[in-house]
Formats: sequence, C-alpha cells, structure tokens
Amino acid sequence: VQLVESGGGLVQPGGSLRLSCAASEFTFSNYAMAWFRQAPGKERELVAAITSGGSTNYADSVKGRFTISRDNVKNTVYLQMNSLKPEDTAVYSCAQSSSSYYYTLISRYNYWGQGTQVTVSS
Repeated sequence: VQLVESGGGLVQPGGSLRLSCAASEFTFSNYAMAWFRQAPGKERELVAAITSGGSTNYADSVKGRFTISRDNVKNTVYLQMNSLKPEDTAVYSCAQSSSSYYYTLISRYNYWGQGTQVTVSS
C-alpha cells in the first residue's frame, strides 16, 4: 500500500488549499479514507473521513470550511480547505481505514502517507 500526499504549502488566512492523496497497491474503492492532522505539541486528530460509498464526516472545527471527496477511478482522495485559519496549521496525512467505514480511533487505520505541511500565516 502506498499513499502519497501533495498540495500543502504556505497560505494566508482566509485562503484555500487542495490536498491530494494518491493511493496504490490496494483496491481503493473498497476502503474508507481519512485525513488527519497534527500540529506541534498536539495530538493527531481526525479532520475528515469518507466511506467507500461516499458518506462523509468532519471535525467540528472544520465543518463548513473543508470538503473531503474521492475519485475511485483516479484512486485519489482530496481535501479542499477554504477559509483557512492559523489554527489549521499542521502536518496533514491521509490514511486508509481498515474497512469500508471510517473510525475516530487512529488504531483502526492501517496505512498512512508521509504527510504534507500546511502553514496558514500572514
């Protein structure tokens, strides 16, 4: 299993970024996928998740600003981030769930990407 994130960078408050996670070496459409983030000195947290069927779930802190989506042809999961705030600054990682459904427990995710840095600052 390989998960490769891209799209991170430096953006001003109020700006937007789109993260991508390209998956390979497994049947992508069978598994839920999720985006996590970890800021310095803080625990890793679930940001958004999507089931194999396309149902989504978001952390309260990003509802209405972030959108997770998936393309089962391109084997890619996306995270569109709008109205970014300084507190969104973190390393963002995608992860493959152990099933077609998402979980909040980190231990239920089998594989992880290397992460991409998102910095929101003026």
